Amino acid sequence: MVKIDPSRLWKSIMETARIGETPRGGLCRLALSDEDLEVRDWLTRACEQLGCSLAVDDMGNMFATRAGWRHDADPICVGSHLDTQPTGGRFDGILGVLAGLEILRSLDDHGVETEHPIQLINWTNEEGARFAPAMMGSGVFARAVDKGAVLASRDRDGVRLGDELTRIGYRGEEPCGRHALDSYFELHIEQGPVLESEGKVIGIVEGAQGMRWYDLTVCGSAAHAGTTPMQLRRDALVGAARIVCDLNELAEEMGGGALATNGVLESTPGSRNVVPDRAFLTIDLRNPDDGVLDVMEERLDRIVSDRCSNEGLEFQLERIWSSPPVRFDSDCVAAVREAARRSGQPTREILSGAGHDAVYISRIVPTAMIFIPCEGGLSHNEQENAEQEHVAAGASVLLDAILERDRAR
Repeated sequence: MVKIDPSRLWKSIMETARIGETPRGGLCRLALSDEDLEVRDWLTRACEQLGCSLAVDDMGNMFATRAGWRHDADPICVGSHLDTQPTGGRFDGILGVLAGLEILRSLDDHGVETEHPIQLINWTNEEGARFAPAMMGSGVFARAVDKGAVLASRDRDGVRLGDELTRIGYRGEEPCGRHALDSYFELHIEQGPVLESEGKVIGIVEGAQGMRWYDLTVCGSAAHAGTTPMQLRRDALVGAARIVCDLNELAEEMGGGALATNGVLESTPGSRNVVPDRAFLTIDLRNPDDGVLDVMEERLDRIVSDRCSNEGLEFQLERIWSSPPVRFDSDCVAAVREAARRSGQPTREILSGAGHDAVYISRIVPTAMIFIPCEGGLSHNEQENAEQEHVAAGASVLLDAILERDRAR
């Protein structure tokens, strides 16, 4: 039986955690930053040492391929991403890539010859923290996102994504989405508390909830903080803050898994004694049901319009990204379920509340995901943590599911 090396996998996670490490023990490895370049180079060296062929497409997605004995077979793929949030952790995304690397190493250790090529993928800019929206590399690959628009997108400093790809040397020549995949598997920490609270080690992911992102700009009028009466102000920040509260109440009122988040709120001119004339905020709506998301979007429009009208403010609301709910491939999920059963670990079926590269890739090839617990359900947080034995269990189930897929095809 092929087994992974748990200590080697853990060592890889700890070694890469030094690249972009923050003072609080987390990671800041934004997409296409110098830190992203460093970890990409680390992965390149590791894959070259295994004798894998390495390709990079024009979105910067990396593909390391271990050959199978069938030269006409499409690759069975495993992967995730290496970029992080500004205050991210050591496991989000990273686990999926490094578990895939460990699988390639373990297959070599045991001299296993698979029928299909096994391909490890690092997708570009999954997080969407520097360049919005999220999951750009996989989105372009799946033909769900326009490549030209993505390459032209800019970060908050006005830097173009395409220019950064060129700068770090990871803008390849292969057109993104050109080569075929047989299937795709992704291992990830849950990023929530369910598995840990129930004492489960393996989450068999059935699909992912839908999400929609919006940018909202609220405009008022700058005024002196000491001479302008409250009732005569057109305070853009106050209007934006009330919209934030309204959206929080909306999600609570709707229940049933409805979620609303405002992750960014900024105002200008940014002086303590000037009434803000402009406020910018981001809006993230999520639900497992697309129909519910439609209702939430309708209510969002009304909330913003009513609030701004009542307070004498102007606004611009734009939906910048939408990802509908998905169900993963039944055969691939069955392969994960069987691998989890053979592992003897406590398992449960689960729905992903977060977006993943697997969501986009599921549009074009059979796809499945595996979750393991994370401590306290924390993710997108420097304190993010996972137990070494759970990491090993998840990687073992991932390997077994891939081999199951290879035998079945």
